[in-house]
Amino acid sequence: MQVKQLYMILIQILVLFMIISLIFSQTPVAFVVIYAISAAILILHIHLTKHSWKVKSIFTIIYIAILVLQEVYISVGVFDQQALWITLFIKKLIAIIIIFIPYFVRYLHYIYTIEHQFAMNELSSVSFDMIRDVVKRKNNFKSNITKGKVALSKENINEIANDIPRHSYFKYLNKDILNDDYFKDCENSLTDEHVYIIISSTGSSASELISLFTRKIYNHVSLSFDKELRTTISYNGGENVTLPGLNQEQLQSFNKKSDASIMVYKINVPKENKKIMIEKIREINETGSAYNLVGLVTKISIRPNIMFCSQFVYNILKIGNVHYFDVEQTKVKPTDFVENDYYRKLQFCYEIQFNELKA
Repeated sequence: MQVKQLYMILIQILVLFMIISLIFSQTPVAFVVIYAISAAILILHIHLTKHSWKVKSIFTIIYIAILVLQEVYISVGVFDQQALWITLFIKKLIAIIIIFIPYFVRYLHYIYTIEHQFAMNELSSVSFDMIRDVVKRKNNFKSNITKGKVALSKENINEIANDIPRHSYFKYLNKDILNDDYFKDCENSLTDEHVYIIISSTGSSASELISLFTRKIYNHVSLSFDKELRTTISYNGGENVTLPGLNQEQLQSFNKKSDASIMVYKINVPKENKKIMIEKIREINETGSAYNLVGLVTKISIRPNIMFCSQFVYNILKIGNVHYFDVEQTKVKPTDFVENDYYRKLQFCYEIQFNELKA
């Protein structure tokens, strides 16, 4: 592993543990310190720039005002020990999110500065690509704000918070969930020398939250051994029916929002290789598994069968010797299976838009 990659992993682990520490903190001290450090860093940064003293003074006042509001929020009612744990969790989550408010203000100022410079310069000195880049950033920013309102809605946060205790980062939770009928369907599919890759935009709370970071519409990937998707399987949260980990998926489980959809692709797989892939799934089922919820942030897995969906699909394709792009398993994203198909190994099969089915 390269030094840079190790460094990034260590940074991610430190950030993760900082967030976990803040969530489980019993006093506001840690929050107070982080708010103060952030304000100090940004005030120092603005004073080291070439902006006028007027701009520096304005932003110093803004950062101090944000700091005061942050301190007031964390001091009033957040650590009410009489509150329900879910209420306390949400308040702490908000306290973590507002750490980034002053950085957000700095980003807005950066965008404004670029646009102002464009307005002050002659048109000939401004390239079309530069203008398009600024417009794209503004549009992306507006889109992210809209998505953020949905992903961070009270309902979504409550659902995710209630789901977190069901997961484990260190031990296998899900075992022997796939029955003999499932593996019989897999064996019956051996006459079809293909496996099917399904990328989906489901609208689940976790999917909406993940989309904020991936900026992708499709945030889940599954694998099936038959075209009719009777053997669809992936790593997921278990839909509150089974435990998080390796689970069979039904078509209706993909339909959680009005514009939910799936894209189905196939790739050629020799019969013998397909058998190897099925046997690997049988082995995981017998050994046990868990969904790598924390790994979505840290990009590492503590145990072999603790994975997230794209990591699982990539791993199975690699075991069957039909993977068509190379990437670290812990960094593969659902859309990589289509976007990284440089050699056109995939064949598009069909798309399902669930709103059209209802119509």
